[in-house]
Amino acid sequence: MRVSVFTRSFPLLLAIFFPTLLLAQFQQPTDEELKMTADPKAPGAAAVYFNIEQKTNDPLHNTSFYFRIKVLTEKGKELASVELPIEKDKTVESCAHERRCPVQTRDIIELKGRTIRPDGTIIPLTGKPEDVITAKKGEVEYGHRVFTLPNVEVGSILEYSYSIQFDDLLSHAPIWQVQRPYFVHLARYSFTPFKAFLPQNEENVEAHHTNYLMDEHGDRINALLWWSVLPSGVQVTPDVAGVYHLDVSDIPATPNEDWMPPVNGLLYKVRFYYKASGNRNDYWISEAKRWSKEVDQFAEPSKSIHEAVAGLIAPTDSDLDKAKKLYKAVQALDNTDFSRTKSESELKQLNLKAAKHAEDTWAQKSGSSHDIALLYLAMLRAAGLTAYDMKVADRSQRIFDPGYLSFSQLDDDLVVVNIAGHDVLLDPGEKMCPFQTIHWKHSKATGIRQNSDAHSLVVTAEQNYNDNKLVRNGNITIDAHGAITGQLTFAMTGQEALRWRQLALRNDLDEVKKQFDHSLESIVPEGIDAHVDHFAGLDNPDVNLVAIINVHGSLGVATAKRLLLPGFFFQTRGNHPFVNEEKRLEPVDMHYGDLVSDQVTYHLPAGISVEGAPQDTKVSWPDHALFIEKTVPGPGQITIARAFVRSFTTAKPEEYQDLRGFYQKVAAADQAQLVLAKTASTETGN
Repeated sequence: MRVSVFTRSFPLLLAIFFPTLLLAQFQQPTDEELKMTADPKAPGAAAVYFNIEQKTNDPLHNTSFYFRIKVLTEKGKELASVELPIEKDKTVESCAHERRCPVQTRDIIELKGRTIRPDGTIIPLTGKPEDVITAKKGEVEYGHRVFTLPNVEVGSILEYSYSIQFDDLLSHAPIWQVQRPYFVHLARYSFTPFKAFLPQNEENVEAHHTNYLMDEHGDRINALLWWSVLPSGVQVTPDVAGVYHLDVSDIPATPNEDWMPPVNGLLYKVRFYYKASGNRNDYWISEAKRWSKEVDQFAEPSKSIHEAVAGLIAPTDSDLDKAKKLYKAVQALDNTDFSRTKSESELKQLNLKAAKHAEDTWAQKSGSSHDIALLYLAMLRAAGLTAYDMKVADRSQRIFDPGYLSFSQLDDDLVVVNIAGHDVLLDPGEKMCPFQTIHWKHSKATGIRQNSDAHSLVVTAEQNYNDNKLVRNGNITIDAHGAITGQLTFAMTGQEALRWRQLALRNDLDEVKKQFDHSLESIVPEGIDAHVDHFAGLDNPDVNLVAIINVHGSLGVATAKRLLLPGFFFQTRGNHPFVNEEKRLEPVDMHYGDLVSDQVTYHLPAGISVEGAPQDTKVSWPDHALFIEKTVPGPGQITIARAFVRSFTTAKPEEYQDLRGFYQKVAAADQAQLVLAKTASTETGN
């Protein structure tokens, strides 16, 4: 976190000339470290961190890093390539001859590195790092400084250090990323905060009275806080000089389990930050009030908004119809989060301005998801409806924690409109999202809303499985040798339809078909080619999205007297989650509940009869999930149907064995075969 430094003391402006932090010294490896081929503390690890050090001195605007890594396998060699974030202010280069020249926002200095081969040979880093710029805002370029440690082989020890120098007119509080992709043997962290938060003594008493920090709202900062996720018994401790320390050892690698919540919310870390208030309740009350005021200013129904609304709705419309018509109108606008934001020059050329009020978004017929959501709010209010904004955390990106006093945890805007005495939650900023549907990342999400207790946090409802349906039907014609031709129909509502429609916003139709075909590869049986013929409803969120798919190929195994086919056409790959994962450390998050219904009819040739087919089965995990399969024979054909209902979204680790047991039973049922018998005439080809 960075905040502005205000000072009436000239010496602080000279902080940039102070000596930077002493970087950790490179270490002489032990014989055991050089000979190590595996780590008993991290079985199967591709690499491990022997040491990590991070030291931040905010008065000197400097952070230093030191890493020492052991490479154990070929995969571990990837750690030899390092990318360090940078920010380059081009005005620094253009005014190098001036006495008053701005400081780069973030610069890498004192970069050193070396590779120690298993025989002890040392190869220093000599090549010049490369700067890769990935984005630009004004005169500031953002990207990475990239370097690769030389001559790395399995068994090598990698060692490098560097320092980051920050803008001397900004304050910086660090993040300690304690948990890494690989096991950490020992890590040490320290943080010297801004002078006003150090114990007073004769040397710095003046600084306490003359130097202070201001936040982005212009409020004076008076609290240093930290938010942490750490192993049991481990904590941040300050020393007598006011420097904060953390020493940790034997930290496991980043968890890597299927269907985890956002991993950032699970990792061990410490985040320091400066705040105007250190009281949790006071902070959320004041921030909620500030946010609500800003929303009302942006969404104030102006004359042009009233005129626009009058042209879209009729006085005789019900409140529900008004809400639907206005929703359709804002959904039709260019949502720049799904296309691209217009540049300043384009806005000027079109005689448009950056949106500061809802009427600006309506005037230029485009805006961000945030702008469009607040435009919809303004239109509802102009139509006489009671409506409020709700700000929620994006559940695909983060786990909200009210103990971390940062409004930046709340990402996206939803709109609550009261219709016939009931609150209806809408997602107008999510392009292609149907009326009364919200994106799954906004369901079961924490946030705040207007017209509620300003300091009360709210949680949106969980997705109902009935709102997210995938119906897969197939008509398959099979010959005596197992060759098939046919057509599949996928009908989608809810989240699956939304995913493909939003993909189509950013790609042409050929690319969407290509990606859909790729997804089919993990669904249809081996030996079968499946390709989308066309979509229906791809550009209309108010109807089912339908994909028509042509299939052909060879199915199953043919013997002299039988055809052995998979019982369930869409389940032959055996892609059932959790079946092979015996234990679970982290919670399960499957994003949303859904219903998947399959029905495939096999049309059989003359001389082929059904000898064996999947038995009717029902598997239940009470109050969580249900699986049903049924076989219906008929003249010259057989239909096999399957339905999977998952009403749960998340599960705790202690529920895992019940969850896994359910999926194991489903996987066993899906292994059933369809056995077709050949008559004598069919066997001889007569």
